[in-house]
Amino acid sequence: MDPVASAVRLAVQEALHILSSSEDGGHIISTLRSLRRYLGETETQAPAEEQEEFSRTHFSTILRCLVGKLSPDWLDLLPDGQLEELWASFFLEGPADQAFLVLMESIEGAASPSFRLMKMAQLLARFLSAGRMAAVMEGQCGQQVGPASRLLQETLLTRVVGLPDRLGNRLQRETLAAFFPQNYFPLLGEEVLRVLQAVVDSLRGGLDCSISFLSQVLGKACVHGRQKEILGVLVPRLMVLTQGNCLWQRVCWRLVERVPDRAMEAMLKGLVEASPGPEVLSRLLGNLVTKSKKAQFVMTRKLLFLQYSCSTPMLQSLLGYLAMDSQRRPLLVQALKELLETWGSSSAIRHAPLEQQRYVSKALLICLAHLGEAELQASRDELLASLMEGVKSRLDNSLPPVRRLGMIVAEVASARLHPEGPPLKFQYEEDDLTREMLALAAPRPVADGPLEAGPPVAPVGGESPDQETVDSGGPQAGREGSDSELDSDDELVPYDMSGDGEQRSSKTPAYVRDCLEALTASEDWERWEAALRALEGLVLKSPAATREVSLELAKVLLHLEEKTAVAGFEGLRQRALVAVTVTDAARVAEYLAAQFYALNYSLRQRMDILDVLALAAQELSRPGRLGRASQRGPLGPGSQPSGATVPAWQAVVEERVRRKTRRFCKGSTGRAAAAGPNEFNVVAGYFFFPLLQRFDRPVVTFDLLGDDQLVLGRLAHTLGALMYLAVNTAVAVPMGKALLEFVWALRFHGDAYVRQGLLSAVSSVLLSVPAERLLADLPDELLEARSWLADVAEQDADEDCRLLAVKALLLLEKLRDRLLPLSSP
Repeated sequence: MDPVASAVRLAVQEALHILSSSEDGGHIISTLRSLRRYLGETETQAPAEEQEEFSRTHFSTILRCLVGKLSPDWLDLLPDGQLEELWASFFLEGPADQAFLVLMESIEGAASPSFRLMKMAQLLARFLSAGRMAAVMEGQCGQQVGPASRLLQETLLTRVVGLPDRLGNRLQRETLAAFFPQNYFPLLGEEVLRVLQAVVDSLRGGLDCSISFLSQVLGKACVHGRQKEILGVLVPRLMVLTQGNCLWQRVCWRLVERVPDRAMEAMLKGLVEASPGPEVLSRLLGNLVTKSKKAQFVMTRKLLFLQYSCSTPMLQSLLGYLAMDSQRRPLLVQALKELLETWGSSSAIRHAPLEQQRYVSKALLICLAHLGEAELQASRDELLASLMEGVKSRLDNSLPPVRRLGMIVAEVASARLHPEGPPLKFQYEEDDLTREMLALAAPRPVADGPLEAGPPVAPVGGESPDQETVDSGGPQAGREGSDSELDSDDELVPYDMSGDGEQRSSKTPAYVRDCLEALTASEDWERWEAALRALEGLVLKSPAATREVSLELAKVLLHLEEKTAVAGFEGLRQRALVAVTVTDAARVAEYLAAQFYALNYSLRQRMDILDVLALAAQELSRPGRLGRASQRGPLGPGSQPSGATVPAWQAVVEERVRRKTRRFCKGSTGRAAAAGPNEFNVVAGYFFFPLLQRFDRPVVTFDLLGDDQLVLGRLAHTLGALMYLAVNTAVAVPMGKALLEFVWALRFHGDAYVRQGLLSAVSSVLLSVPAERLLADLPDELLEARSWLADVAEQDADEDCRLLAVKALLLLEKLRDRLLPLSSP
């Protein structure tokens, strides 16, 4: 063993023994003073290698021992608080990261309330006020690698940022003021600044440093919602430090670049809010948006389109930041295009809140003010098209604020995009919002870029109501020619447009997941309808993709409500749900059968479940289904369903070919039925048995044996259909036995529809189970069914019930010779 490590280990073991067992205050204090020599705090310091060994291996053990001895009696072993002060010095002067972790560990593990808990909390408050948190973070700025270092950093990160929450949970009403979030996070910001200053000094001295831990602290604090507290301290100081100082700018850029992606949005939003202008934001962020895809998405998409909580100064800072560097200006041009596209979207005008529309309009005007003439002219046609579409939609809107937004943006944007044309002017009332938006449109000088801003926009005043607005296409030409010149078209046969459908702006989804997203989250009703119409074909075309989301699809379709007037909505929904059930039969059928007895479903939904299960079972049991399913796909834009009318020209050609073709022998025109296994065989149990398990257990909103007789009758018919579709399968015998028990329990039901379902179920059993299996496995059930059927055929008040009973008796008649010996004593 290393002699240095051995010597330190022996000294520590002896000290631990004394601290654990001795009650002599003088002996204890001398032991503590001897240990302080390993911290380098006494005149007789231990050698550097011994200090390093003690700090790396034994310091945490000593601290935990000191925490364990903490009590009023132990501290009173020496007068005037001598022992307490020496005890606290180990936490305040030793390695900061280990001391902090032991402090947090002892507070979280102490009984509440207790003397030890409050003493440790007070010591932690001294730890923070002494600037030891900066030492904790500075210790992680060295070039550290390896799993152990990453684990330590993760542990420290969780406790550094989560300190107010953890201590608040433990101390509750006794929480010290230093641990309040409004006090702690500004202090944490000050400590981060101290560490950054140390990093800058180290870099000037030629030493390498890493500030990844500081970036993680900053990002996690922002994710916790404490942007205002920590950035309120950091931004003013960094604004001064980065002015004219390239090294500080590089350190600041690296600080924000290293923030994890999951915290990037919170950090950027806080910085935009805390920065007094685009110049400061540019110094703090650098070209972050060109280096980080996440930052680019947040700055150019999320803060502009998906949120609208930013104030106008924040919006000016954000867009001004994009305009201040030539590498970032293409993002500003792209943002203008997308803003105009959103501003001109009729769907956004109908569904977006007015506040969001104002927000987008302000952003659009700020972009126009920052961009130069050459940049705008490069995309003028595209921008004008979006502008005019939006103007039309907004002027047709019934809300005056929406129309006013359209007028203001149209005036400003047309003057910037088409300066050589006549000015576009509207009449509207001016208010504070109008004046603010016109002020935003004033061109700004370009700080970093070769392009100059466009010409200033003249103040817009009100015009008389009869003044015409200028459209994008110029004056309309007058119609030439007389009516007689148009009569020559009368001989033309009009084009048949009877088969034309409505052209929809939303594209048909190409994937199952796109349909799922459109049906659950989309507010674009055209896209919603297109997804519903395409879903069945996509499910049949992509069974593997469907199985990944089959249960989610089944849930969505089961709860889907008609939001618009969709022709054939119920049929589309049912066919899609049947297709999903067929594709992933076992899981979806089991899910639907469980939902049949679940709470908070309407009777309509429960009967829909029964219909879907019956239709899916019918499809699975059909011979040759696999071959047809592989050939079937989603109907494309130009394809026709199998039952569509053949075009007239094609019918004429086929008829001519048929007449001029001589056939000496005509074979069978019918096509032989495709053979194949009964796919329902392996999944029949998932369809059948869950429906039988809880029919006699009423729930709050559903009682099959009570008022919900209609659903009970439908259940009986469905069970009979499933039984019939399982003909000659391995599971047919247990299904038949269970179904006959169900029939026998309800045979005297008072509702005729229910009795009809029960009688149909008996016939299904007789048709589906082979005769030899009936006689071998169900002799008693058959005898009971025969006596009940005879009684129903003679005495039942419902004519349909009597007819069904007679049909079932005729099926039993085939087994009469074999049943007679069983009936004799």
